[in-house]
Amino acid sequence: MFLDIEKLKATPVVADPYPHFAVPYFLPRDKVQAVIGDYPQIDMAGIFPLDTIEGGPAFKQMVAEMQSPEVRAIIAEKFGMDLSGHGTMVTVRACCRATDGKIHADATFKKATLLLYLNDDEWPHEGGRLRVLRSPTDLEAYSAELPPIGGTLFAFQCVDHAWHGHKSYEGVRRYVMMNFVEDANMLKREQARHRFSAGIKKFKRLFGLGKIAKA
Repeated sequence: MFLDIEKLKATPVVADPYPHFAVPYFLPRDKVQAVIGDYPQIDMAGIFPLDTIEGGPAFKQMVAEMQSPEVRAIIAEKFGMDLSGHGTMVTVRACCRATDGKIHADATFKKATLLLYLNDDEWPHEGGRLRVLRSPTDLEAYSAELPPIGGTLFAFQCVDHAWHGHKSYEGVRRYVMMNFVEDANMLKREQARHRFSAGIKKFKRLFGLGKIAKA
């Protein structure tokens, strides 16, 4: 077992400004480097559906545990939701552009979002630190700031005011994102959209376009 399920169970939900919580080392420190070593080799920005990339055994095990019925049940209990009939959409990011991180709230057809960061143990950069925001326009109106250090899980309920973002950063910034989606047709459409986008990114990469120089 890679993920620290007991730590997930013990972490309280913060209600303000929207339901969320963070679990440091949900992926324990001694497992982080193994997963980073098996992380998909992506030198482009953007998110990639799980079935469009290839990772090694440690990465695959971690993702499988994220999608387990036990994790689903804990998230459902914490947010007071019934996720039993929901599908999951798993996407992967490895790199960040300087233009990424703008304030947004996830679409509410997603019921809950989990972000598991897979970076080094320290994050010395001012940019790239996720902020839990009270405003859709002010990046300084934040209630918490989370460095994306390896093994940290950030989870939130996808309500319409679940604004988040970060200051500009360009370079490696890895995370696996999992969304719970109730509407099966919407899930299929989103997966198809992300697959198409990933294909375009890979095609451009053949011509040297889209590569993050600092990756």
